[in-house]
Amino acid sequence: LKAGGAGYDIIMPSSYLVALMAREGLIAKLDHAKMPNVRQNFDPSFKSQILDATLTYNVPYAVTYTGFMYAKDKMPAGADVASWSILSNPALKGKITLLDDVREVIGAGLMSLGYKINSRNPAEIDAAVARVLEWKKNIRKFDAESYKTEVASGATWLGHGYSTDTTQVIVGDEEEGLAPRHDIGFALPKEGFTIAFDEMVLSSAAPNPDLAYAFMDYVYRGDVAAENMDYIMGPMPVKPGIEKLDPDYRKLIILPPDVIARGQVLEPVDDDPAVMELYNKAWDRIKATND
Repeated sequence: LKAGGAGYDIIMPSSYLVALMAREGLIAKLDHAKMPNVRQNFDPSFKSQILDATLTYNVPYAVTYTGFMYAKDKMPAGADVASWSILSNPALKGKITLLDDVREVIGAGLMSLGYKINSRNPAEIDAAVARVLEWKKNIRKFDAESYKTEVASGATWLGHGYSTDTTQVIVGDEEEGLAPRHDIGFALPKEGFTIAFDEMVLSSAAPNPDLAYAFMDYVYRGDVAAENMDYIMGPMPVKPGIEKLDPDYRKLIILPPDVIARGQVLEPVDDDPAVMELYNKAWDRIKATND
C-alpha cells in the first residue's frame, strides 16, 4: 500500500498494525451506520483482547492464541505443560520447536520471567534473550510452518504454535486428509500467552467502499460467522455465531474469562526505531548463538 499498490477495498492486518496504518493514512475511519450486524452482533466479552475496542478503524475478524501443541502420551510424568518451564525439561530435548518469530519468542521469554510481552526495557529484553538461549539448548529448531504436522507425526512432541493450527489437528480436516487426533492437546502457559487478532480495515483508497461495508457486515451475520468459525478453526467475536456452534466445539475454541485474563495482547513496538532495533539485535543474538 505504501508503495502505491491500489485496488484493495478490505485489508486484513494483525491488530497491532492497525494504529500504524491509520497514522500513515492508509485506512479510513469506519461508518458503523453501514454495518448494522457489526453494531448488533459484536460480542463485548472480546473487548479486552482488542487493541482498539472502539472499532474506529477496525472490525475484528478472528483471534488466535499462542501456546503449546503437544502429544499427550509423550509428556514426562509431573511436567507442567501449561508453563513455559516445560521448554527446559531435559526429557523433551530435541523434541521441541519454537516459532520462528521475533515477537513471539522474545515475548515468551519476557512472560516466563513475569515481564510484559510488549516490554521496551533493555534489561528485561536482555533477560528474555538469556532465557530463550537456555531453551534453545533443548529445542530441535525454530519453525512456524511444519510444527503441527511434526507433532502429529511424532517427529516432535511439543510445538510452540497457534491455537487454530492445533484445533485443526484435534478436530481433523477432511480437505487436508487429517483424521481427528484426540491424543493431541493444547496448553496455554499460566505465566502468560499471546493474544493476536486479525482485523478487517477499509483502505483509504478503496475503489468499492460500499461493497466493502456490505462484506464486513455479512461476515457478522450469526449464521455466516458460525460457518466461518467451523472453517477457520478459531473464534470470531460474533455473539449469535458463537451461540450457534456445536457445544463441544464451542468449548474447544472459546476460552473462559479466567484463562483470557492470563493472556497479553501483542502491541506494536516499531513506532520507536530504538526499541525495534533492540528487538532485532536480540533476535540476531538468539539465532546466531550456538549451543
